[in-house]
Amino acid sequence: MTIPHPTTFNDDYEGRNAAKEAWMRIDGHMNRKDVKIEAPQSLSEEELIAWNSFGNNDGEFWTPDKNMTDVERKEWKYQRYIKDYLRCVKAVDDAVGEMLNYLDESGLAENTIVIYTSDQGFYLGEHGWFDKRFMYEESFHMPLLMRYPKHITPGSVNNDLVLNIDYAPTLLEAAGVSIPDDIQGKSLLPIFKNNKEPFRDAVYYHYYEYPYWHHVQPHYGIRTDRYKLIHYYYDMDEWELFDLKEDPNELNNIYDNTQNQDLIEQLKIRIKELMHEYKINKSMDELKEMTEIQIPRLYKKEPAN
Repeated sequence: MTIPHPTTFNDDYEGRNAAKEAWMRIDGHMNRKDVKIEAPQSLSEEELIAWNSFGNNDGEFWTPDKNMTDVERKEWKYQRYIKDYLRCVKAVDDAVGEMLNYLDESGLAENTIVIYTSDQGFYLGEHGWFDKRFMYEESFHMPLLMRYPKHITPGSVNNDLVLNIDYAPTLLEAAGVSIPDDIQGKSLLPIFKNNKEPFRDAVYYHYYEYPYWHHVQPHYGIRTDRYKLIHYYYDMDEWELFDLKEDPNELNNIYDNTQNQDLIEQLKIRIKELMHEYKINKSMDELKEMTEIQIPRLYKKEPAN
C-alpha cells in the first residue's frame, strides 16, 4: 500500500529560519544508509562510511534514479523510510505483547509496574523531515504508557506535563525507597491517585549539538499546556512562539505579533526560573561553549599495510 503523507509533508518553513537551515529533509538529506541501500562489497570500512553518509550535508545530492523528478524522489524515499520504520515498530509491539502475556499468565502482572517509553519522537515526514532534535511537537513528545494494576485504571489517559527525569523518583517511591534531594524530577504517583493539583505548569527543553549531525541550531525553550516559546542562539538570535491550540502543527510563528508581548515576557521569566532550577542558568557565551565541545566518534578502519 501507499502510506499517506502527514499534513505538513511539504512545509515551506516560512517564518522559521532554523527549520529552513536544518539538514534533515527527506528529499535532500536522506542518505543511502537511511533507506537501506546495499553498498558495493569491494569497499573498505572507511570507504563504506563515506559511501553510506554521502547526502548528509547540504550540497551532497543523492538520488536512487537520476531520471526521477523532485516530487518522485521525495515520494520514493518517504515510502521506503516509513514502511521500514513501521515494520520495526510492529516488531517492538509484538515483543511487548509477548512480555505482557507472560506477566498475565504467570500471575506476576498485579504486582509489576510496566513502563513503555523511549527517547524523543522521530519525524515521520512531518515538516518533510526524518530524525528529531527540534523542539517541535513530533520530536518533543515521548511515548509513555504505564501498567500498574493496583494504582492505574486500565485505559485511562492523563494530559499532565511530565518528563523523563520523573521516571526515577516514580520508581523509587513505588518501591518504598527514599528519593534523594538532588533528583530533579518528580514522582508520578500523585497522578495515579487522581490528584487534582496541577502536576507541572511548564517543561523546559535544550538542544546543544551543532553543526553535526543535522545542522540543527542549538536552542532552548518552554512549553506550557498551550504555548511554546523557543530561542535559537548560536549562529542566529531568533525566537519562535506558537499557540498549540490554534496552530497544533506549529506553522505560524507569532513571536512578532505585538499583542503577544505580555505573554512572551511571562514565558521568558518562567524559562529563566527553570534554567535556574535545572542548574543551566548560564550566559549565552557559556551556552555556546557547551556546543563547541566536540566529542569525536571513533570508527574502526582497515589496518594499514
